[in-house]
Amino acid sequence: MLLNLSVKNLALIEEEEIEFSEGLNILTGETGAGKSIILGALGMALGNKVEKSMLRDGDKEAFVEAVFGIADDRLRQRLKELDVEVYDDEVILSRRISAARAAAKINGESVPAKKLKDVGALLLDIYGQQEHVSLLKKSQHLALLDEYAGEKLADLKTQLAESYRQYRKIEEEFAASASDESEREKELLFLRHEAEEIEGARLAEGEDEEIEEEYRRLSNSQKIMDAVVLAHQAVSSEGASDALGRALREIASVAEYDETLKNIESTLSDADALLSDAGRELAGFMDSAEYDGQRFAEVEERLNTLNRLKDKYGPTLPDVFTALEERKKRIEELEHYDVYLEELKQKRKAATEEVERLSQEISDIRREASGRLCEEVRMELSDLNFLDVSFAMDFARTDRYSANGFDDAQFVIALNPGAAPAPLKEIASGGELSRIMLALKTVLARGDAIDTLIFDEIDAGISGRTAQAVAEKLRKVARDHQVICITHLPQIAAQAKRHFRIEKHLESDATISAIHPLDEQGAVNELARMLGGAKITEAVLENARELLAAAKG
Repeated sequence: MLLNLSVKNLALIEEEEIEFSEGLNILTGETGAGKSIILGALGMALGNKVEKSMLRDGDKEAFVEAVFGIADDRLRQRLKELDVEVYDDEVILSRRISAARAAAKINGESVPAKKLKDVGALLLDIYGQQEHVSLLKKSQHLALLDEYAGEKLADLKTQLAESYRQYRKIEEEFAASASDESEREKELLFLRHEAEEIEGARLAEGEDEEIEEEYRRLSNSQKIMDAVVLAHQAVSSEGASDALGRALREIASVAEYDETLKNIESTLSDADALLSDAGRELAGFMDSAEYDGQRFAEVEERLNTLNRLKDKYGPTLPDVFTALEERKKRIEELEHYDVYLEELKQKRKAATEEVERLSQEISDIRREASGRLCEEVRMELSDLNFLDVSFAMDFARTDRYSANGFDDAQFVIALNPGAAPAPLKEIASGGELSRIMLALKTVLARGDAIDTLIFDEIDAGISGRTAQAVAEKLRKVARDHQVICITHLPQIAAQAKRHFRIEKHLESDATISAIHPLDEQGAVNELARMLGGAKITEAVLENARELLAAAKG
């Protein structure tokens, strides 16, 4: 669950820290007080994009930190799969954003913003003010069903995604194979020419490196010889040899008097021998070395051939070998085209059957799961003041496969007895869609490791008995999950285990939002404000007390 949220320098918030409790947490306040900024701050901690304009003071950085308590073993395992360790039963997500840069961290370790999103998706589920509109999209219906169906379906969908990838690859190859005979003959002639060009070069592995080295040596042969001659003259001159010999004789004449001089004598003796050896080796190199113009021409021509092939078929010699094998394979296919085409048809048939099999398995699981899901949702809707409602899922088959199978499904609903079920977009109003989404979220939360559910104005478009039904449903969900809810309805606010009031005020000519946890009297006063508006009378206060007492009863 979300234990703590710290926010600095974001929109109307200068610096705030909120400690949430388990159960139902309610946030209330006047319109524009900054309630949704709290969700924006939480979204920032979860890796959502934040506009630089959200910085309260552009010269300072914005900072958000969300601390989550982890108690569920399934959640621990899923976090571990994302390489996130749980320390002291907590995971800390934080984000710093300035006008110049952004930084994200998990447990103090820098991570990409995407990882914050992946981890955040495991920790909480946010239902925004406009999310119920997603119920108007059929694709969202299938996603909700798949979420309900769980891991068995998820494993099959992973298999289907890979099988569909192979299926598409074979389909593309099959489409490309539908060329006429003259086109195949042209391709065959061209491929044979290229294969003969590569084979005719009689390439050897690593040959290009050896040829390049020999070319460098031959092309610099005159420079090498000039340097060797000068070096031989230097080491063979009488001056060098005489000077070294004189030094050796002088030291040898006195070495017996000082042990250190014996070491120097030995060094000079070694140097004299090395100088003689170097002179002989340089003389030998000069005697054996000769410039071979014919060999240089052969090496240059070979190097040009190798470079031309590498430019044409790949940047390296191994790439040229790979290109040759690819052309041989294609030549084999074209020379035995009927056999190749038959094999391709068999592959296509097998790939199609595999995709069909997996799609059918997925569809069977979905249809079975949809019956259970829709019945559970229908029961939840009954609690939400849908007095006599039917809720089902209508399945059709698409005209082509996809990585998601072949199901084209959508929720259908009938709000009145005897009415034919129809798609949600044709029947449900905004308030009804909010309640349908709440019912779906309630059902989905039962089997989910996600502990925290956030609802931003789930009460949109409802009032009276329906508002009371929604309030009771939120309280029921909060028995097993942490629920954080922004609301304008006193019926919902009265159910809070912890109630926060968000208000804005002027401070040094600047508007600032502040968040205050309310005690029991504070909660009564806030409920009275929500019930009575600007003028709070004793009757309104008494009504607020009764509402709070009824919620606790």
